[in-house]
Amino acid sequence: MVTTLTKLTFKQYLHQYPEGEGKFELVNGEFIKVDCTRAHKNVARFLVKAFDRENERLSLDYIIDKDIIIRTLTKDGEERGRIPDVSVVKGSIWNKNVTAYGAITDPLELAVEVASTNWDDDYIDKLEEYERLGIKEYWIVDYLAIASRQYLGNPKVPTIFVYSLIESKYQVNAFRDQDMIVSTIFPELKLTVTQVLDTSGIK
Repeated sequence: MVTTLTKLTFKQYLHQYPEGEGKFELVNGEFIKVDCTRAHKNVARFLVKAFDRENERLSLDYIIDKDIIIRTLTKDGEERGRIPDVSVVKGSIWNKNVTAYGAITDPLELAVEVASTNWDDDYIDKLEEYERLGIKEYWIVDYLAIASRQYLGNPKVPTIFVYSLIESKYQVNAFRDQDMIVSTIFPELKLTVTQVLDTSGIK
């Protein structure tokens, strides 16, 4: 268990990060452990591989990973440390300081969050932070249809939301069932929502 007596700065968060004890984000100056089910990890792993194949096929020069720490800011200026389930970053940004252990402070090309019990964090807080940082595309993969009806409708249906940054504001498209997911970062991606959902392993 990681406890903090005083609020951590982002620099302290990186320096004191509890390696080998799991995955932690920095929220409100504290280490917050991020736990994921195997189904959750299955979905993220599938997308890493799908993006990687597309990256290589089109020679896009992206780095795709699931453990990249990024520095975000809230509207009140609070520094946060986020670890998207999948991150896509330009190779030029990744490789400009290959000896560094620290976080990415430049905007990602694409971030994916696989929604879980703390779904409102993905739909509200991270959405605002990622928009403010300038991440060009943000996916919320709600494979369990766990968010409220406000987002998913009634009845609730598993949905993949793709937010695209247009003039510094996110515009959203929702994809369900056999819909082909449309991405500006991977414009030739051929992937349906059902294909992504099936990888969770949940019957």
